[in-house]
Amino acid sequence: MASMTDRLDFFSRRCAWVNGPIIVGAGPSGLAVAACLKEHGVPSVILERADCIASLWQKRTYDRLKLHLPKQFCQLPKFPFPEHYPEYPTKKQFVDYLESYAKHFEISPRFNQSVQSARYDETCGLWRVRTVGAGAEAGNRSHEVEYIGRWLVVATGENAEKVVPELEGLGGFGGDVIHACDYKSGEAYRGKRVLVIGCGNSGMELCLDLCDHDAFPAMVVRDSVHVLPREVLGKSTFELAVLLMKWLPLWLVDKILLWLAWLLLGNVEKHGLRRPSTGPLELKNTQGRTPVLDLGALAKIRSGDIKVVPGIKRFSSGSVELVDGQALDIDSVILATGYRSNVPQWLQTPFPNGWKGQSGLYAVGFTRRGLAGASSDAARTAKDIGRMWKEETKPAKRPVACHRRCISQI
Repeated sequence: MASMTDRLDFFSRRCAWVNGPIIVGAGPSGLAVAACLKEHGVPSVILERADCIASLWQKRTYDRLKLHLPKQFCQLPKFPFPEHYPEYPTKKQFVDYLESYAKHFEISPRFNQSVQSARYDETCGLWRVRTVGAGAEAGNRSHEVEYIGRWLVVATGENAEKVVPELEGLGGFGGDVIHACDYKSGEAYRGKRVLVIGCGNSGMELCLDLCDHDAFPAMVVRDSVHVLPREVLGKSTFELAVLLMKWLPLWLVDKILLWLAWLLLGNVEKHGLRRPSTGPLELKNTQGRTPVLDLGALAKIRSGDIKVVPGIKRFSSGSVELVDGQALDIDSVILATGYRSNVPQWLQTPFPNGWKGQSGLYAVGFTRRGLAGASSDAARTAKDIGRMWKEETKPAKRPVACHRRCISQI
């Protein structure tokens, strides 16, 4: 039974009825599902904790970032990229595309709305999503709102929160330590010795950017990693894989990709980049680990401009000791250690295993298939909700008594 404090807090919040799905997240996934819902005549409300759409792209990515896959695999439903865009659009071009997408479909998210909890109320068969003001509205109780609706679409993505590992002695290192989400350019590191922890696409590209700005990066490679050429004979490696998988089994496509990688990149293991025993596509499908698409970092590794080092044992003032006994003097540390979902912090029900869950719960952008997967999830979600919307909005439906608390409707 709820405590008296919980009940008083419940009645102190403003309550808003949502005439359609409640979408959490205004990134590419959230925008895509809102647009697809509009195509089915279904209104929706997007709740976004930041003050802009696609905040990950706008605020937590480095300047030189481009889409790693060709634009045709990254466009959202019902709205292609402009023809004059290059095959791999820049960060700015992608953000401009998303802004145009929102404008075209007349999508207006509710910004600075940080979701604290989302639960399914079995009594009335509705979702209750509690938000508080974020950003400029943080701490203002007048901005606490409980949104109530028939459907909940989780579209916050798999990269909502940065991962910061526990590293012995890092607190006493004394130098600059940042996560990759705060890195913009290597200009601030010119002439410095920088330890980059992580060897995924971000870690590799940050090292390349540091080299271009005359810094001296060392990259920590703790695990095995697949490095593939971004293109094969002028054709995207990803596009080639998609084509091959139409005719061949996944295991054989993996063998072909690895043979092409060896042919074009040589034996990367002699440079400290040990390949996993599982093929790149199978590893992506089963564990969500994305292969690294080489943009030039491998050449810098071969030349020695990027030093590959093993795992970390401990930090001390101005230096790091590695597991193989080496000691490196360093000036700065960049944590290219990835991101994770924040959904478990606020969703008070089991997360769907796929795009559709129970009781009107949907998940868009969590199937480990990038922007193309998010677009597919969005289309399927909108079609499913659209079917129910037509059934449930027929005339002669009686109002539900538990909505009387709602002081607004959106």
